Amino acid sequence: MIDLTWLWNFPAMDREVLVAIRKTLDNGYRTFSRNYGELIETLFEPLLFFLVWFEKLLLNTPWIVILAILVALTYFGSRSVKLSIGVLLSFLLIGYFGMWDNTMRTLSIITVATLLSVIVGIPIGILMARSDRLQSVITPILDVMQTMPAFVYLIPVVMLLGIGKVPGIIAVVIYAIPPVIRLTNLGIRLVDKDVLEASTAFGASRQQRLMDVQLPLALPTIMAGINQTIMMALSMVVIASMIGVSGLGQPVLKSITNQYFTMGLFNGLAIVAIAIMFDRVSQAYAKRNLKHLESLQNG
Repeated sequence: MIDLTWLWNFPAMDREVLVAIRKTLDNGYRTFSRNYGELIETLFEPLLFFLVWFEKLLLNTPWIVILAILVALTYFGSRSVKLSIGVLLSFLLIGYFGMWDNTMRTLSIITVATLLSVIVGIPIGILMARSDRLQSVITPILDVMQTMPAFVYLIPVVMLLGIGKVPGIIAVVIYAIPPVIRLTNLGIRLVDKDVLEASTAFGASRQQRLMDVQLPLALPTIMAGINQTIMMALSMVVIASMIGVSGLGQPVLKSITNQYFTMGLFNGLAIVAIAIMFDRVSQAYAKRNLKHLESLQNG
């Protein structure tokens, strides 16, 4: 006879093991943060310097110059007069209702977080596209990153670096980077094999195939990944405000805690305006590139 009495005690045993594992991990991470927290903070000082500099640049530049640059970038990316007028009116309303400074702080955070995500994410996506084994390793990690509740990202970052701009932007990048990695990998893998074979027949090296063939053809898909990354970064702004990230998220958080409906509504609509601007411009830019590539292939 097989003794199955231990099954009756399984839940209690499971709780004891879980508590032991939890204490071990907590103590280990706490020790790590105490021993190496200051060293890691010094490594992120250039990032803090750049972020503070960029935020001050947006805040100190006259609003009409910033507005002209935003409208010009919108038109250059979308070639849409209607969208450019919409951006103009949206930011005029943002300034009229006294949300300009917080909007500039949010723009600085989103811009830096997106740049970091692109700089880190695209090379990882390229490596994944070149190696099935690496893809099988990184894909489950990306799955965890995308399904993990956003608040959980704040815990290890705050324990390690405290509160402030750098912990907030790291949490935003961790939350927002998976789409650009996934879609860079997907875009490169979807490049037509016949095109790659033709480039190889013409004597193109591996690096030339990547830079001159794969990345240009994958650009619409990569732009879709960047678009999703921007949207996820914006959705993280309010959560990141809990650890000291300034911008439109802090008034929204304040309105939640103090039940200020109008404040939360206006600042939420400002975030929506920024999201729509980035979304429409990036989508229009990707579509124009796709049409250009199709015309080159047909020609």
